Amino acid sequence: MDLSQRSVAGVFSGKRVLITGGLGFIGSNLARVLAAGGARVTVVDSLIPEYGGNLFNLDGAPPGITVNIADVRDRFSMHCLVQDRDVLFNLAGQTSHLDSMHDPFTDLDINATAQLFILEACREVNPQIDVVLASTRQIYGRPQYLPVDEKHPISPVDVNGVSKNAGEQFHLLYQSVYGLRTRVLRLTNTYGPRMRIKDARQTFLGLWIKQVLTGQPMEVWGGDQLRDFNYVDDVVAAMLRVVADDTTVGQVYNLGSAERISLRDLAKLLIRVAGQGSFEIRDFPEERKRIDIGDYYSDSAKIEAAVGWRPTVALAEGLGRTVRYFREHFRHYV
Repeated sequence: MDLSQRSVAGVFSGKRVLITGGLGFIGSNLARVLAAGGARVTVVDSLIPEYGGNLFNLDGAPPGITVNIADVRDRFSMHCLVQDRDVLFNLAGQTSHLDSMHDPFTDLDINATAQLFILEACREVNPQIDVVLASTRQIYGRPQYLPVDEKHPISPVDVNGVSKNAGEQFHLLYQSVYGLRTRVLRLTNTYGPRMRIKDARQTFLGLWIKQVLTGQPMEVWGGDQLRDFNYVDDVVAAMLRVVADDTTVGQVYNLGSAERISLRDLAKLLIRVAGQGSFEIRDFPEERKRIDIGDYYSDSAKIEAAVGWRPTVALAEGLGRTVRYFREHFRHYV
């Protein structure tokens, strides 16, 4: 993380921060940066095995982080947890697109209903809290034009996208009606140290990294689809920047990258960076083909204009950092 991003983190010195999903990939990286900047951080995570929580993600973290094992679907816990907090980074969620189709009610429960529990707790006991919601590019569905900006129609192709959109709309509604200080970030593919690699529930790239490091060929479905990627440090920086700026309240911002790459070329790049590996091009499994979005990459001009954010970590560099991390800590993630 560069000097300007560290200085943003310093704004939170002494602040009381709550991170839902805080033992997960993005949440744990965020917690470490905030604690290093002097914040008093509480992370809440359910540690449900199918999701991304991992106690090792906070191994060696700076002091100032408290861990609370709880489920965001527990409204009573959320009432207690949001009290007296200055900032809430709301990162808890179910991210698997396939799981959302196989078990739509759990997806709805976590990504929509639980968001109402969180927002109601904020409204009732801490209406001054600053909130950032991590949403997803998945709500756009198949792009009608590229790059996708925030004015693009919302047309999800799976239950996860619908549920995530509902959770996002609840945050925006509570801002407009009750004055809660909410913002929304629509994330594209995020990768980096501490991501889930045991399967593809969080991102296909995590599974690819596991396959490369274990000598298994990566399965590349299709291969020609274009995607953009953000290294986790850049995503953390965006979250810090928007919550530190009052003009972002009630706004939605896309995160993305000017680097666009096909999945085929991404596989080649990962092999080159790792110095090992192979891949096979496969046809889409039918259940995945039905919910694939084709080419996708984001327009991040709005957040750049608002708070000066843009990605700083090139894809090759970020992949190199990620591979080195998992080579050292592989056993804690599989």
